[in-house]
Amino acid sequence: MIAGLILAAGESRRMGRDKALLTYRGQTFLANLLQHLTAAAVEHVTVVLGHHAALIQSKVNLSAANVVVNQEYQRGQTSSLQLGLGTVALDRPDAVILCLVDHPAISVEVIVKLMEHFESTHAPVIIPTHKGERGHPVIICQALFPELLALMPGEPANTVIRKYRPQTEFIEVADPGVLIDVDEPGAYERLK
Repeated sequence: MIAGLILAAGESRRMGRDKALLTYRGQTFLANLLQHLTAAAVEHVTVVLGHHAALIQSKVNLSAANVVVNQEYQRGQTSSLQLGLGTVALDRPDAVILCLVDHPAISVEVIVKLMEHFESTHAPVIIPTHKGERGHPVIICQALFPELLALMPGEPANTVIRKYRPQTEFIEVADPGVLIDVDEPGAYERLK
């Protein structure tokens, strides 16, 4: 089983408003990701909230997900990843498909393709690429969970991911949505 994990706990400082609540194709970034994971038959999805968690929960239907709130979201993305992985690990998945809320243009087809590739290879890390550029979401095998959970605050997940570069599978996809990172207002305007 591959579990889903959506990180949506940050302060969205560069954007100036909550990225989880920005809209794309008629729904919020967060609802869009959740819908696509569900459509791809990801059964267990965990959403990590933090900044403005109550507001986000009041505006987005998260009934299909397990929601956890990172009270220490100001410590950075690693703290949210660790809280999410710790929660996901309780279901004992073979891997997790990690989605960042500021990457809203991920298609169901890409999610399915990555999951099918994991099922056939069980590679420690699977990363989609488009025209040679790496994107999101990323699949991480459960064998890496302990190392990710042991990271120090502020230490990026890439510290672990890079260690497995020789065994990482890079999957070329036709969808440029894997590269769309909406971090600031200009990127959001380009997305719209």
